[in-house]
Amino acid sequence: MLLRSPVLPLPHAFTTRAGGVSLGAYAGQYSAGLNLDDREDDPQAVAENRRQVAAALGFDAARIARLNQIHGTDVREARAGVQEGDALVTTEPGLLLAIGTADCYPVLLADEEAGVVGAAHAGWRGTLGRIAARTVEAMVARGASPAHLRAAVGPGICGERYPVGADVARQFREAGLGEFVTTVREGPHLDLAGANRAVLLAAGLRPENIWVSGRCSTEADFYSYRRDAGRTGRMWAVIGLPSGQEARA
Repeated sequence: MLLRSPVLPLPHAFTTRAGGVSLGAYAGQYSAGLNLDDREDDPQAVAENRRQVAAALGFDAARIARLNQIHGTDVREARAGVQEGDALVTTEPGLLLAIGTADCYPVLLADEEAGVVGAAHAGWRGTLGRIAARTVEAMVARGASPAHLRAAVGPGICGERYPVGADVARQFREAGLGEFVTTVREGPHLDLAGANRAVLLAAGLRPENIWVSGRCSTEADFYSYRRDAGRTGRMWAVIGLPSGQEARA
């Protein structure tokens, strides 16, 4: 049900489609699916899915901070409930940060020593705006150190499956991220995972402290907006400071 990164020392996970209680289109090849978006699915099923994810990490489902994601670069101080933006940071133990994805990339960050965690939603606009670096900046303002920060880039749409328009490709080249644009016969493709890793390196993280899952959201194990033509569920990337941990920021 959950994928974890070897570089993150704190409770975290990237969910898959496996597990949960959602049925129909949200189950896919499984008997039931772990859809975490309630805009079209049965709200009671989604609430149970969210409870299962929080409980698996030792958190209360009432203490989840999540976002109405707008494909921007706003970083919010996390609080339980829903805010608007594309990244969250906190020094508060017991609060679980959640990012929803279905092709965009989730980025989870932690400085265990400083007691600071962050989570970012990086689609092409967020990646272009260096949302991961903005999240690092917000964490540093709360006591984190780039040298101590660890980051995990979860599953998202892989470059081979992500054709983009000429204008998007041009913007990435002009922003100094042109190496992540590959032009093939049918047009440009974009490697968002590689671009986000580069953004994290430029923000001061050490290469050995950055993990990229290498999984593509178009695989059957995941929800994919592009693959499913818009009717699909959402995965979550979650991270939090366990209750009782002292925040030193």
